[in-house]
Amino acid sequence: MSDAPAATAGRRARGGGGAARRAERTAVSIETAKYIERNIPNYEVLTDEALDVIEANAETVLAEIGINFVDNPEGLARWKAAGAQVEGERVRIPRGLARKLCATAPSEYTQHARNPARNVVVGGKNLVLAPVYGPPFVRDVDGGRRYATMADFEKFVKLGYMSKWLHHSGGTVCEPTDVPVNKRHLDMLLAHMIYSDKPFMGSVTEPSRAQDSVEMCEILFGKEFVQENTVMTSLININSPLTFDSIMMGALEVFAANNQASIISPFIVGGAMAPVSVAGTLTQVLAEVLAGVAYSQIVRPGSPVIMGTFVTSIDMNSGAPTFGTPEASHITYGAGQLARRLGLPYRSAGAFCGSKLPDAQAAYESANSLNMGLLSGVNFMLHSCGWLEGGLVASFEKFVMDADQLGVMHHFARGVDMSENGQAMGAIAEVGPGGHYLGCEHTQANFKSAFWRSDLFDYKPFETWDEEGARDTQILAKARVAKMLDTYQQPPLDPEIEARLRAYVAEKKASMPDAFT
Repeated sequence: MSDAPAATAGRRARGGGGAARRAERTAVSIETAKYIERNIPNYEVLTDEALDVIEANAETVLAEIGINFVDNPEGLARWKAAGAQVEGERVRIPRGLARKLCATAPSEYTQHARNPARNVVVGGKNLVLAPVYGPPFVRDVDGGRRYATMADFEKFVKLGYMSKWLHHSGGTVCEPTDVPVNKRHLDMLLAHMIYSDKPFMGSVTEPSRAQDSVEMCEILFGKEFVQENTVMTSLININSPLTFDSIMMGALEVFAANNQASIISPFIVGGAMAPVSVAGTLTQVLAEVLAGVAYSQIVRPGSPVIMGTFVTSIDMNSGAPTFGTPEASHITYGAGQLARRLGLPYRSAGAFCGSKLPDAQAAYESANSLNMGLLSGVNFMLHSCGWLEGGLVASFEKFVMDADQLGVMHHFARGVDMSENGQAMGAIAEVGPGGHYLGCEHTQANFKSAFWRSDLFDYKPFETWDEEGARDTQILAKARVAKMLDTYQQPPLDPEIEARLRAYVAEKKASMPDAFT
């Protein structure tokens, strides 16, 4: 995709007369790191022979057991025309057909932001980080756990915009329950478009809402630009095991038809929605992904799509999902290998935890999950910050704690500098036996960038820390949330485009009665 249309769209989105230009000149520049480009190898847990077995077993599942396409006669007709066997709502896909259809999906694509400097490339050795998605509850130190509101949602979008290591604004960062179900997607999309200039996700909760997402993007970017470029990456969950519902497939159809990206993601809780074994779960994941990606290519060959998997195990005593476990890691690593064999971008992992608070359990489980995602070759990581309580809660404090730690991933992914400067032979010779490196030329030239440093953690001596109130990390995070929101400045947007977006939302809302179910 050419960079020229992106620049044109960016000028169109930012231009809009003297007011917009004045706002741009006076706006605070918010630094956002470029998406991660790995300079380290992926960790591979499965042999080629094991991958061959899983791929053959997935083909058997598709050909002999099949996939249910529920309440979707048009989808069934598409499958039949493509060569599948259709009996009722059951679709059996002959061996090799799904893989052949998947071949038209691109191995990487660019998602354009309204600020071209924030564009991301999904696929290859790249990793794009996006925040938590979908919690109906929020939590902070002062208010505790409560149902999310639209005001909470807007705060999260602003925090995401202000977070240096976060590349993507995400989608349903929390579910604003104070807005009717049939209208809240409009307010959420508007918030992403106005309060951030990073890429964002569209609505998938109903096909008409996916269409609203496309139409709002056409206002923001221009209709022709949207049809020729990808400006949304959105999440399509499969109802595991082996079931595709009409709501998600309807949204997928809208996005694929309009050249917008979809993450085809089985929702796996091992022992409940998939077998308890790693190989069995990977077989089911691959079968479901093959069917979903193939279907997107039936709708529109070449439409961008990501192989996704959300994987956790289940606590056999309580029935609650568990996170940061070795079994989930094995599946995530293995699914990454399968995605690379298919030539598809890969989505998985995140700052997953089952903890009720941003405490030690949350930190351990999230660190395990984040590192697993980096090493497994994930290209798009949803839930990279803010996730709490098994995804039921979006935490303000954990959002900034996780977002700070994403900097570690950026630095680790750079690999080891083996340049002449990295080898530091001059420094070793200058200091010699028994000296120290604090004042040497090499240290003076490199100390500002040599080591990653947290913007949140406390490195002060005990006495200083104690005198300042002995604040733990959650309290430090609370202060950081307040500071980020206090210093937030809205990125400039053409006033005419903003007015058209607000008018579209108002007109759509007025056209239907409120619905809360």
